[in-house]
Amino acid sequence: DWQGAQQVAERAREDLVSVFILPPSTDELDRRLHRRAQDLEEVVAARMAKASDEMSHYAEYDFIIINREIDESVAEVEAIVAAERLRRQRQVGLSDFVKHLQAGY
Repeated sequence: DWQGAQQVAERAREDLVSVFILPPSTDELDRRLHRRAQDLEEVVAARMAKASDEMSHYAEYDFIIINREIDESVAEVEAIVAAERLRRQRQVGLSDFVKHLQAGY
C-alpha cells in the first residue's frame, strides 16, 4: 500500500524504484476480487471502499502500470527492473571497467 511505500522511500529513496499498479476499471477490480473467492463479501466491500483513496496516491510513484492483462503487466515490471539495473549509478565497478577499456585492456 502507499503508506508502506512512503516509509520505504523515507529510508532508502536512492535505492527505491516504485511501481503503482492500477486496475483497468473499478468494475474489473471488483470482478477480480470476487473471482478469487478468498475473501468474505464484507472484506471485498471494504477493499473496494478503500480503493479510491489508494488510487489517489498514484502520482507519488515512479512508474504506473495499468493491469489489463497479467502477462503484459509482468513483462512491464520486468522491463522496469531491467532498465533500472542498467542505470549508470547502479552499475558497481563501471568506472574501473571504463578505465580499463580506455587503457586498451
